[in-house]
Amino acid sequence: MERMIIFFVLSFCSSTVLAAASHRAVKYRQIFRVIEELELTVKDKDVELLHTPENPGEGCLETAVTCFKKGTPKLQPINSQVNATFTKAIRVLSRFTFRGPGKQCEFSCESYEKKTPKEFLKSFAKLIQKLLKNE
Repeated sequence: MERMIIFFVLSFCSSTVLAAASHRAVKYRQIFRVIEELELTVKDKDVELLHTPENPGEGCLETAVTCFKKGTPKLQPINSQVNATFTKAIRVLSRFTFRGPGKQCEFSCESYEKKTPKEFLKSFAKLIQKLLKNE
């Protein structure tokens, strides 16, 4: 009887851990798709350049995600026809959260080079792909 209880507890715990990991992967894939959609509808001419983290180290992933979240509301749609889907995509990205290993990063958002909105989104997509690979 004791063995059966121990087996049940171990199987329950392992399935919970697997479900949590796959939930994050699903969330990262959703964010990646939203970024790809935004790339098609974002205005790239006559707009403010955005601080764009590129290839952040392991300890700076959380800071990089924060920089992208700060820059996302500054994006503008190409025209008013795409405004509803654009606004929804911005809302999804602004709610995205990521918790890194807790290491202190020596870079701030302002230390990264400013780039166009499309380059900003491409770099954001690369970061999400990196998070997916680490998953």
